[in-house]
This record gives sequence, structure tokens and C-alpha cells, in this order.
Amino acid sequence: MNRTKFAEKIIIRCTAAEAFNYTQDYANRLRWDTFLKRADLMEGATAAGLGVKAYCVAKTGLGMVTQYVSFNPPKGTAIKMTKGPWIFKSFLGSWNFKQMDKQSTEVIFLYSFDLRFPFNLATPLIKNNLRSNVRQRLKDLKFNIEKYGATTSPKDL
Repeated sequence: MNRTKFAEKIIIRCTAAEAFNYTQDYANRLRWDTFLKRADLMEGATAAGLGVKAYCVAKTGLGMVTQYVSFNPPKGTAIKMTKGPWIFKSFLGSWNFKQMDKQSTEVIFLYSFDLRFPFNLATPLIKNNLRSNVRQRLKDLKFNIEKYGATTSPKDL
């Protein structure tokens, strides 16, 4: 396998617990995650957690079912693709939250994927596109937490 990996990070003014909880609350997901147009927990789950599946659809229309393979509040979480666009042979992601000081957290999104032929011929282009989207997602996460707070419910706005 020719696994492709990349990571992006950002510093957000909040605690690691606040950032972790905010990103794992699917009621908030579409407010900050501008890459997606749909994000739903599956199989009756009401909260993210180990073994829980989620269905997310990108604004491009491509959908993916993922399953939480790690859930370690407030430090991090990881998912693997269980069903997704044919373009991907495999897809993994982890989000890590590192408390820097009392009110500052480094948020790191790490992704790893393997593309099927013939899409693997465009791996650098696809990686750059995904990386750009991840950078924007982190900026939008930072904006929403710092402007509205990590405990604000969408119905409160």
C-alpha cells in the first residue's frame, strides 16, 4: 500500500476538554465543519464514542461511513472508513487535542489514506485538495469556538 499521510494544526483559545467536546458534538458539527453538508451518527447512537458509526457527506456530494476506533477524551479520537467513495481503498483520521496552557489548546488533525487505481495517479493533487480543506476546517473551528464559545448550542445563536 502507498499510504499517504498529512497533518494540520492550529492553536485555539480554549481548554482541550472544550475543544474535544465541541468537535464531538454532532449538533455543532455543521456549524464549524465547512467541508461537510451532512453529519449524522448512525445505528441509534446519540453521542460519539468508541465503536460508534457516523455518516458524513462532503459538500462535493461524496459520502463516507466511519467508525470510531479510539475515543479518549479530552486527548484525542480516531476513525476509520468502513464504507465510502470508491476512490479510497482506505481512509483513517485522528484528531488530537494538546493543552498548551490554561486557556490554549493545539488541535491536530492527522489523515492517512490509500487511493484505488486510477485515482492513485493523482495522489499529490488529491492530497493537496484534502489538506487545503482540513486547513479551512481548523480555521473555521477556531473561529466558532473563539467567537461563540465551546459550550454554545446551535439553538442558542
